[in-house]
Amino acid sequence: MTKLRWGILGCANIAIRACIPGIKQSQTGIVSAIASRSLQKSQEKAAELDIPTAYGSYEELIEDPNIDAIYIPLPNHLHKEWTIRAMQAGKHVLCEKPAALTAEQVQEMVTASEQAGVQFAEAFMYRHHPRYERIQEIIASGEIGDIRGIHGAFTFSNPGDSKNVRYVREWGGGSVYDVGCYPLSAARMILGREPEAVTTHAFFSPEHDDVDMMMSGLVEFSGNVALTFDCGMWAGFRNTLEIVGAVGRIEVPSAFVTPTEESGNFIVHVGNERRVETVPFLNQYALQADDLAYAAWGEKPARFPASDAISNMKVIDACLKSARERSRVVL
Repeated sequence: MTKLRWGILGCANIAIRACIPGIKQSQTGIVSAIASRSLQKSQEKAAELDIPTAYGSYEELIEDPNIDAIYIPLPNHLHKEWTIRAMQAGKHVLCEKPAALTAEQVQEMVTASEQAGVQFAEAFMYRHHPRYERIQEIIASGEIGDIRGIHGAFTFSNPGDSKNVRYVREWGGGSVYDVGCYPLSAARMILGREPEAVTTHAFFSPEHDDVDMMMSGLVEFSGNVALTFDCGMWAGFRNTLEIVGAVGRIEVPSAFVTPTEESGNFIVHVGNERRVETVPFLNQYALQADDLAYAAWGEKPARFPASDAISNMKVIDACLKSARERSRVVL
């Protein structure tokens, strides 16, 4: 079977601990090279992860004719530049979320992918897990009734890491960029439509370059349905999603990360009945890599079009605008 040859543009933790192992477990991909601005660092990671080639610059990796696709885990403000440069070199690109800093920037990236004739995907790994197909089947069956609301939360606490790129405002730091994007994406996916308005409140921390260390929000959709969400980088860990219907609800205790066999399971509540839906223990990062590969080969369309990244970024833009201005933003 043909393998998609991946290059990893940077040595970020998400690449080392999640995406590279995921590509290696995929049906379609191999990791052929890794690049860093430090050749020594990329050589160390290449040896540690059994990657054949290490480069001391991003340019060398992009120009390698033996690389088919590039994964970009760089700080958010670098996503647009290196995504477009990789595409112009004929590479397919999987870019970490959020795809860029504004919807306008993401539009430029999508346009570049169309002009180059390559695939572009935003790395929301969770939505490739088949449990979300099962959740949508249950909703469509009418078992929990019409959706009345969705609540999502993704928080963690790491305020003492003063050098973290998440705490640099100009680099796209802040909790809604880092983790709030997940419940926003999930609600759009589950409801199958775009929101109409956003109202948020945030804790902007002067100790952390005035980025949003915590945000809570109301995202209005048509049909009298709303997402309520909160996200944070200075709060106890949570990673949950709840879909509330007219007669029941679906509880996803580990909605976005699934580190253990049981963490992919979810619970359906209807009346006094409680049912645990068990799902296979699958590597979401591997499924994500396979989706891009099949689309790159023309075997299957991408499950989520590149334009989805623009739509999600529009909501993030509105969340930040609402929090800064203390206003309701109509989309």
